Amino acid sequence: MSIEEKRRILETLEKDVEFRYALMGLLGYKELLDRFSRLEEGQKKLWENQNRLWEEIRALREGQNKLWEEVRSLREGQNKLWENVNKLWEEVRALREGQNRLWEEVRRLWEEVKALREGQNKLWEEVRALRENQNRLWEEVRALREGQNKLWENVNKLWEEVRGLREETRKLWENQNKLWEEVRALREGQNKLWEEVRSLRISHERLEKYVHSGFRELRRALGSTFEDYTAAFVEVMLEDRGFKDVSVERKVLVYGGEVLEINLFCEKPLVVGEVTLKVEDVKGAEEEVMKLLKRVEVVREVYKAEPLMKVLAVGRASVEASKVLRELAEKYGIKLLIGSEIEWEY
Repeated sequence: MSIEEKRRILETLEKDVEFRYALMGLLGYKELLDRFSRLEEGQKKLWENQNRLWEEIRALREGQNKLWEEVRSLREGQNKLWENVNKLWEEVRALREGQNRLWEEVRRLWEEVKALREGQNKLWEEVRALRENQNRLWEEVRALREGQNKLWENVNKLWEEVRGLREETRKLWENQNKLWEEVRALREGQNKLWEEVRSLRISHERLEKYVHSGFRELRRALGSTFEDYTAAFVEVMLEDRGFKDVSVERKVLVYGGEVLEINLFCEKPLVVGEVTLKVEDVKGAEEEVMKLLKRVEVVREVYKAEPLMKVLAVGRASVEASKVLRELAEKYGIKLLIGSEIEWEY
């Protein structure tokens, strides 16, 4: 065998695993025993033919050398096989680890499958509930259709009503036109009334001036009838506020065993007032105000109502007394009427 052939065989042994395994099978123990048997037979024959033996020995030596070379190559191949076997065992270990991981994944998948089955069961329950709701909705739809039919009937009736309303509207327009004609006539009458009102206002202003001038004359008199003049003036004030047919007069009340005389009194509307001809000093002013407030309190208790107006009429007051009267009147909400103010000299 040439070196080139040996090199090819060695390369084949290194690269071709199948060829390597086949060669190992060929080099089994049985084949070696067969070869030993053949060697024994050859040895016997060598005694018979020594010349041929030497030739065979030479051939055997050559074959032995080749065998040793084969053994060496086989050992090298065997070492490589062991390396490959070790690598295969490592691969097997890795595969086992991967297999274990796969089993873990399978277990997890089974758990997820169980969870999915539970979820599926819940979904089926939801589907059943949805079907029941769907059936209810269909019942509602049927009821709505019946209601819709009734609504159409009502709509038709409403259209008939609309036709009637349109006819009535047409009649109303005719009446409205007639009303506009009457409004025009009323406006003409209103214009005439405004002319009458203007003339009445002029007469009223003249009358008001006359009344004020009359009260000025009464204030100049300031005699024993000052109380009556004040009552008349309060009546005019109330009428200016819109109260009709009012009467302001003297009133006597008995309260708590005490007889109280009220100079100015009106029940509807409720008015309480006091009249005095002269207030000379601060003390007198305070006494008159307290006197009025006492009567106001009694009237409030008796009639269970708040007086609309509290009036204090003073014929004449000094400057100092007048100042105090105004301050107290503003404080207690009193309508103050002063006939004249004089400065007293002491």
